[in-house]
Amino acid sequence: MSQFKAELVRMTTDEIDIKVMSGERMHVLQWRRRIFWDDVLLDGKLQARSTGLWGREKVYGLVFGRDETGEGGERVMLIVDPRNSDRWTGMGDSVNGVRLETATGPLLAHGSLDPKNLEKPTTFSDWMKKQMGMEW
Repeated sequence: MSQFKAELVRMTTDEIDIKVMSGERMHVLQWRRRIFWDDVLLDGKLQARSTGLWGREKVYGLVFGRDETGEGGERVMLIVDPRNSDRWTGMGDSVNGVRLETATGPLLAHGSLDPKNLEKPTTFSDWMKKQMGMEW
Protein backbone atom coordinates (compact mmCIF):
# COMPACT_ATOMS: atom_id res chain seq x y z
CA MET A 1 0.00 0.00 0.00
CA SER A 2 3.02 2.26 0.09
CA GLN A 3 2.33 3.32 -3.51
CA PHE A 4 -0.88 5.07 -2.38
CA LYS A 5 -0.84 8.80 -1.64
CA ALA A 6 -3.79 11.01 -0.69
CA GLU A 7 -4.35 14.74 -0.75
CA LEU A 8 -7.27 16.74 0.60
CA VAL A 9 -8.69 18.85 -2.23
CA ARG A 10 -11.79 20.39 -0.63
CA MET A 11 -13.58 20.23 2.71
CA THR A 12 -16.80 22.15 3.44
CA THR A 13 -19.76 21.58 5.77
CA ASP A 14 -21.25 18.95 3.48
CA GLU A 15 -18.55 17.95 0.99
CA ILE A 16 -15.12 16.34 1.16
CA ASP A 17 -13.02 15.65 -1.94
CA ILE A 18 -9.82 13.62 -1.70
CA LYS A 19 -7.38 12.89 -4.52
CA VAL A 20 -5.92 9.39 -4.18
CA MET A 21 -2.88 8.45 -6.30
CA SER A 22 -2.16 4.77 -6.88
CA GLY A 23 0.98 4.45 -8.95
CA GLU A 24 0.12 6.18 -12.24
CA ARG A 25 -3.65 6.20 -11.59
CA MET A 26 -5.61 8.99 -9.92
CA HIS A 27 -8.90 8.42 -8.12
CA VAL A 28 -11.35 10.93 -6.64
CA LEU A 29 -12.91 9.94 -3.32
CA GLN A 30 -15.92 12.04 -2.32
CA TRP A 31 -18.10 12.30 0.78
CA ARG A 32 -21.41 14.16 0.46
CA ARG A 33 -23.81 15.08 3.27
CA ARG A 34 -27.47 15.36 2.32
CA ILE A 35 -30.48 16.08 4.54
CA PHE A 36 -31.36 12.42 5.16
CA TRP A 37 -28.23 10.52 4.00
CA ASP A 38 -24.48 10.65 3.43
CA ASP A 39 -22.86 9.27 0.27
CA VAL A 40 -19.31 8.04 -0.38
CA LEU A 41 -18.34 8.03 -4.05
CA LEU A 42 -15.20 6.74 -5.74
CA ASP A 43 -14.60 8.11 -9.22
CA GLY A 44 -18.23 9.25 -9.32
CA LYS A 45 -19.71 5.82 -8.43
CA LEU A 46 -21.63 5.28 -5.22
CA GLN A 47 -19.68 3.06 -2.80
CA ALA A 48 -21.55 3.53 0.48
CA ARG A 49 -24.60 5.31 1.86
CA SER A 50 -25.67 5.94 5.44
CA THR A 51 -29.17 7.16 6.22
CA GLY A 52 -31.05 8.72 9.11
CA LEU A 53 -31.42 12.02 10.89
CA TRP A 54 -28.92 11.29 13.68
CA GLY A 55 -26.30 8.66 14.30
CA ARG A 56 -25.31 8.09 10.69
CA GLU A 57 -22.28 5.95 9.91
CA LYS A 58 -18.97 7.80 10.09
CA VAL A 59 -16.56 4.95 9.25
CA TYR A 60 -16.53 3.52 5.73
CA GLY A 61 -14.57 0.56 4.37
CA LEU A 62 -13.46 0.76 0.73
CA VAL A 63 -11.41 -1.47 -1.56
CA PHE A 64 -9.13 -0.07 -4.27
CA GLY A 65 -8.13 -2.26 -7.23
CA ARG A 66 -10.63 -5.11 -6.97
CA ASP A 67 -10.71 -7.44 -9.97
CA GLU A 68 -13.80 -8.31 -12.04
CA THR A 69 -14.86 -11.05 -9.59
CA GLY A 70 -14.59 -8.72 -6.59
CA GLU A 71 -11.42 -10.35 -5.26
CA GLY A 72 -8.13 -8.74 -4.25
CA GLY A 73 -7.45 -5.06 -3.94
CA GLU A 74 -6.26 -2.89 -1.07
CA ARG A 75 -8.55 -2.06 1.83
CA VAL A 76 -8.90 1.56 2.90
CA MET A 77 -10.87 3.07 5.77
CA LEU A 78 -12.47 6.53 5.47
CA ILE A 79 -13.44 8.20 8.74
CA VAL A 80 -15.41 11.48 8.83
CA ASP A 81 -16.12 13.68 11.85
CA PRO A 82 -19.13 15.62 10.47
CA ARG A 83 -19.46 18.10 13.34
CA ASN A 84 -18.88 21.70 12.28
CA SER A 85 -15.42 23.06 12.97
CA ASP A 86 -16.84 26.08 14.82
CA ARG A 87 -18.12 24.65 18.09
CA TRP A 88 -19.33 28.00 19.45
CA THR A 89 -21.79 29.02 16.75
CA GLY A 90 -22.31 25.76 14.87
CA MET A 91 -21.84 27.71 11.65
CA GLY A 92 -18.41 26.39 10.70
CA ASP A 93 -17.33 26.35 7.09
CA SER A 94 -16.09 22.75 7.16
CA VAL A 95 -16.50 19.42 8.92
CA ASN A 96 -14.35 18.87 11.98
CA GLY A 97 -12.05 16.16 10.60
CA VAL A 98 -11.33 13.49 8.02
CA ARG A 99 -8.96 10.51 7.96
CA LEU A 100 -8.08 8.02 5.23
CA GLU A 101 -6.13 5.03 6.50
CA THR A 102 -4.70 1.72 5.32
CA ALA A 103 -3.45 -1.25 7.35
CA THR A 104 0.04 0.26 7.33
CA GLY A 105 -1.05 3.69 8.58
CA PRO A 106 -2.79 6.93 7.66
CA LEU A 107 -2.71 8.30 4.13
CA LEU A 108 -4.45 11.50 5.20
CA ALA A 109 -5.37 12.88 8.63
CA HIS A 110 -6.87 16.34 9.01
CA GLY A 111 -8.61 18.31 11.76
CA SER A 112 -10.01 16.46 14.76
CA LEU A 113 -8.83 13.10 13.35
CA ASP A 114 -5.18 14.16 13.08
CA PRO A 115 -3.07 12.25 15.65
CA LYS A 116 -1.40 15.55 16.67
CA ASN A 117 -4.83 16.76 17.79
CA LEU A 118 -4.95 13.99 20.41
CA GLU A 119 -1.77 15.18 22.14
CA LYS A 120 -2.41 16.72 25.55
CA PRO A 121 -1.36 20.36 26.01
CA THR A 122 1.65 20.93 28.27
CA THR A 123 0.83 24.44 29.51
CA PHE A 124 -2.28 26.46 30.24
CA SER A 125 -1.70 28.71 27.22
CA ASP A 126 -1.40 25.61 24.99
CA TRP A 127 -4.71 24.39 26.44
CA MET A 128 -6.36 27.78 25.73
CA LYS A 129 -5.08 27.73 22.15
CA LYS A 130 -6.38 24.20 21.59
CA GLN A 131 -9.76 24.56 23.34
CA MET A 132 -10.75 28.07 22.32
CA GLY A 133 -8.57 28.87 19.37
CA MET A 134 -7.17 31.83 21.27
CA GLU A 135 -3.62 33.05 20.75
CA TRP A 136 -1.74 35.87 22.42
